[in-house]
Amino acid sequence: MNPYYTDYSEYLSRIFPGIKVQKISVDAGRSCPNRDGTIGRGGCLYCDNRSFVPSYCSDSESVARQIERGKTFFSRKYPYMRYLVYFQAFTFTHGTTVEEMERVVKDVVSHDGVVGVIIGTRPDCFPTPVASMLGEINRITPVIMEFGAETSFDRTLRRINRGHTWRQTVEAVERASGEGLRCGLHLIVGLPGETLDDALASVERACHLPVDSLKLHQLQLIKGTPLWREWKAGVPDIQVLDLDEYVDFCRRVVRLVPREIAIERFLSQAPPEMVEAPSWGLKNYEFTNLLLSRLS
Repeated sequence: MNPYYTDYSEYLSRIFPGIKVQKISVDAGRSCPNRDGTIGRGGCLYCDNRSFVPSYCSDSESVARQIERGKTFFSRKYPYMRYLVYFQAFTFTHGTTVEEMERVVKDVVSHDGVVGVIIGTRPDCFPTPVASMLGEINRITPVIMEFGAETSFDRTLRRINRGHTWRQTVEAVERASGEGLRCGLHLIVGLPGETLDDALASVERACHLPVDSLKLHQLQLIKGTPLWREWKAGVPDIQVLDLDEYVDFCRRVVRLVPREIAIERFLSQAPPEMVEAPSWGLKNYEFTNLLLSRLS
């Protein structure tokens, strides 16, 4: 057990005691409401979906085929692994009917070795009928929600073309929790115009919600994104995080987050060839080891 905070492995062991579980990401072919014109176009200023979706995950293949490819990928090392299917790409609960979502999720949990699902979505794409449907599935097979909150400051959400508000995040988490669904929030550290104290305030506000986990991402400037172009043009509110200051920030996070809330990770790790800055050259486990050394 991690002596300083509840990490992801401990969190999973609470849900699946005695079972080794691995996430398999899949792309169900959805879009996002701020890409397809529902609320806007262009997407979030910092986002390139290719930067965080695994190579075995592609909407050109069926979800079933993606699951089998993921199982093959991981079973070489862990033949007795069980799997959480993660609808990671874009916004799973957008652009389709509740009935179609239900069909897809139920089909996924019927696969051999699959013990649950993770639904990645936005707070503004989680109406009551969707929450109720997933709550019913959760009574049989664990369903975990992951909401891209990013920040608790509406001024920043507008700045990055996110298209939703913090109030909508609060309502989505409360709606999910009311259906018995476990909830995780994604937060990005270093967004334009925000200080590290602002980011810590978002962590604190998140901890006052009925969430089970937090996932932190340092802002990465991904080549070709609108935010990268702004940074290259010298827009002054875009800053590149220093490694030492980010480690110190994460130490503050560990002291703030109560033990009952897991910290899934501290680092986002896009393919190096896609990242302009920051260039820390650390993998997730290397950053975690560095942080633990500073906590001891």
